[in-house]
Amino acid sequence: MSATFKLISWTPYKKRYDLVMAGSILSYLAIFFAVGKLRWRGDHSISDEILIMRALGTCGFLMLNIILCIGPLARLNPRFLPLLYNRRHLGVATFLIGLAHAVVGLGFYHGFGRLSPLVSLLTGNVQYRAISAFPFEMLGLAALLILFAMAATSHDFWLKKLTPTVWKTLHMLVYVAWALLVMHVALGALQSEKNPIFSILLFAAVVIVSTLHIAAGRRERRNDRQANPVEANWVDVCAIDDLESNHGKSIALPAGERVAIFRYGNKISAISNVCAHQGGPLGEGRIIDGCVTCPWHGFQYRPGDGCAPPPFTEKLPTYEVRVQRGRVLVNPESLPAGTAVTAAEIDEVVHA
Repeated sequence: MSATFKLISWTPYKKRYDLVMAGSILSYLAIFFAVGKLRWRGDHSISDEILIMRALGTCGFLMLNIILCIGPLARLNPRFLPLLYNRRHLGVATFLIGLAHAVVGLGFYHGFGRLSPLVSLLTGNVQYRAISAFPFEMLGLAALLILFAMAATSHDFWLKKLTPTVWKTLHMLVYVAWALLVMHVALGALQSEKNPIFSILLFAAVVIVSTLHIAAGRRERRNDRQANPVEANWVDVCAIDDLESNHGKSIALPAGERVAIFRYGNKISAISNVCAHQGGPLGEGRIIDGCVTCPWHGFQYRPGDGCAPPPFTEKLPTYEVRVQRGRVLVNPESLPAGTAVTAAEIDEVVHA
């Protein structure tokens, strides 16, 4: 990761990740093409161009569904966190597969007329009021443009230039792209496909993605209800035993702010839950080498003052913490970013 515009350095982990990803994509395309040639033969044979277009389209749609499932899965089970680290690589690859699908389709259906292929696509069908004849290609084109904007700004250079808030808002449009592609498939390929299995698969994809996000949201909501005011300026957020050593816990204060609580040794500290890099949930991370480490991309902060270790300069708001009768209390008034706070100490003898 870098805030200056330079090529990404591929670590051994990234190389393995990308090799597995590329191998999986190529295997899927090859298997789809081979099965298609065997499935549609004779009078029902399909041209190689259409098979390639279908292989690319289904592959891209499958990859986008996987991308949308990674986030909630990582929140529900930390074992999925390794998939989160290089999700951007998977997102850029999804755009490239979608682009290849669009190029093949544009050339096959609009590449042999008097008009340019793009003009032919935009003007060839304008029956927007008819469901069966709806120009579903426009939905796919809109989704592709969103994925292009996301792929083009996936580098940390753009994250810094656009600011994390604008960048995050832009990349949340992935859900709009997904919805457009669901309609693109439903109003396109499924209109002529007689086998119900394809409609079932599309419905299953929508159910799986929606269910995982609802489950992760409900879990977050349950966690948010744990914080309770106990006296002026202090909130009971959890029991000491709820904090695993060198692991974090995300707590929502009554006013809505999210705080990351960390126990390390016999100390407890609290900082903002929002990573300065991409808004990652620090409370789901761990303390590595004495620093709170974001589970998304590894950005680090000292738990005592919320400052990133040199030479980095990011700072996060901090919170006062104290321990009473085995409970962890947090002052909901955040302190300015980078303010050093004395960590609350656990009396191991009394606690035992």
